[in-house]
Amino acid sequence: MSPVRKFSESGAGYFEAPPKKAVRWGLPLVSALTALVIVAAITAATFMLVRQLDDRRQAVNEAAALGYTREFMVMYTSLDPYNANAYTDRVKAEATGEFEKNFGERLNEILVQVARAEPSTGEVLAAGVQRWNDDGSAEVLIATKVTSKTPDGKATIESGSRWVATTIKEGQQWKISNLVQVI
Repeated sequence: MSPVRKFSESGAGYFEAPPKKAVRWGLPLVSALTALVIVAAITAATFMLVRQLDDRRQAVNEAAALGYTREFMVMYTSLDPYNANAYTDRVKAEATGEFEKNFGERLNEILVQVARAEPSTGEVLAAGVQRWNDDGSAEVLIATKVTSKTPDGKATIESGSRWVATTIKEGQQWKISNLVQVI
């Protein structure tokens, strides 16, 4: 066989490229979409977790402020004339800011009024956070009822009042920084 013929028979497709196989886009496309969905799900879950923790922290702070203010108002409206000094000491220990200043200035006058008063029992009927201030303090609106007996002990007197107490957390303890009776 001649070399020309041999070349022509064996090298017929030598200069032609073999056809390429079709690219399969299914698996890479599904993988990319799955990765996007997973990233979106992780992002959404993280966002929801952060939001839930913020809401929980706010609810815990609100409950702490309300609980403290309720306890303080029960103590503040329950007068014991036989222990007037202890009463003023307790109130002074729970005061800060403007309330501490005003209470300290009128301490002797308050002490005399408590010593002359009849024993009374205070009760908080309702309380709610009116608003949170930028400094972290909360203004709490409180409805109270005070029950006392007349000097002869025959009749019971009940009176109600509303208060706005500004409470702020100092360190690990809540304190009253302002107390105003609302008319």
